[in-house]
Amino acid sequence: MNASVQAPGRQPPAPREPRPARRAWLRWTLRLLLGGLTIAFLLAVYVCIQLTTNPAFGGHPRGERLARMQESPQWHDGRFANPQPQWSDLRSAWLHLLFGEATPDAAPGEPVPMVPTDPRAIAVPPASGLRATWFGHSSMLVEIEDAAVLIDPLWSERPSPISWIGPKPFYAPPIALEALKERVDAVVISHEHYDHLDHATVVAMRSWRAVFIVPLGIGAHLEHWGIPAARIRELDWWQSTSLAGLEVVATPARHSAGRLSFGPRSLWAGFALVGRQHRVWYSGDTGFHSTLAEIGQRLGPFDLTLIDAGQYDADWPDAHLGPELAVEAHRQVRGKVMMPVHWAYLVQANHAWTEPVERVLAAARCHAVEVVTPAPGQSIEPSAALRGTTWWPQDIPWRGAVDRPIRGTENGKPTERIPVRDCPEPR
Repeated sequence: MNASVQAPGRQPPAPREPRPARRAWLRWTLRLLLGGLTIAFLLAVYVCIQLTTNPAFGGHPRGERLARMQESPQWHDGRFANPQPQWSDLRSAWLHLLFGEATPDAAPGEPVPMVPTDPRAIAVPPASGLRATWFGHSSMLVEIEDAAVLIDPLWSERPSPISWIGPKPFYAPPIALEALKERVDAVVISHEHYDHLDHATVVAMRSWRAVFIVPLGIGAHLEHWGIPAARIRELDWWQSTSLAGLEVVATPARHSAGRLSFGPRSLWAGFALVGRQHRVWYSGDTGFHSTLAEIGQRLGPFDLTLIDAGQYDADWPDAHLGPELAVEAHRQVRGKVMMPVHWAYLVQANHAWTEPVERVLAAARCHAVEVVTPAPGQSIEPSAALRGTTWWPQDIPWRGAVDRPIRGTENGKPTERIPVRDCPEPR
């Protein structure tokens, strides 16, 4: 008999009902999928709303401003470009970010011993004719002869377009921004990244008399935030402007720009402050570049250099100098006294928060470079006895140039690195 023939009187088996566990799993899978799609949609809507309505993203260059940007020698293929391209290992950077070991001391475990800046002391001109007050990161006040210049001011709780996202500073600013209103003649901005061009800080300065001296394109952000055009001076590399007997010159830098906004990105720069008797150079955010010696020849020597020395990584060595190349940059521009900046305020890289200054001091000893290390809020005069102290904790482990070299590329090729002299690292 054929096996498929049923026995008389027997009914075919009823179809099986889905198992309860399987039905529950399907329901939860569908709920998770729908929930994920809903969250992704709402997030996309939120991002679109932020991009179109959040003023912190800034303005867009148009008309004569855009035309001037396009006429710049630094403008290539619809954007500003570095003469020496930057290199980064994005794959390695992402792997380290997602699966690498985080440095336990990237942020201080105890309050940073900052010094509250006394507004009455700043109101008195420096006896030597040159004084610098560091507020943390790259935010500082330079008083040079008859002019007071506020550089890359950052007074927000977070340098971010969204108040709950982004790195939080280690400490509050050492002085109220309003206390500087009558003292400051000019505000210098090096580039448009959020930790250097801060929306809330700029808005708070709308009623000030100070002029803004910035690289090409940044004026679009400033005007968008209510700074009158008459108070904005935009410069290309090697261009200059004058005020209160001081010449301010925009110098080349090797960096980038961007605020997650639409439209052309602005230029980036360092700045030389050239007075009758004193000269100061601020590197801005930069990797090592071949123009440093020319800056020193044309505008140096400098009584004081303020150099980007922190927030570096071997996976993106051309974005920032790193400590050893910061010292070499100081030597190339013919600096007399160096003050490391861009450290001890935010976590933006995977190194101990005290590592930049320790490595700068090690390299400086090797090259007989004089370094000043004021505490946040402290004022120093390079020619005076008070030049800062070792105010940071000495018991935090850090990695030196031998264990963790930061060597920029010559022209964006990882096989061609900038030579760095090895120095002994007393620990």
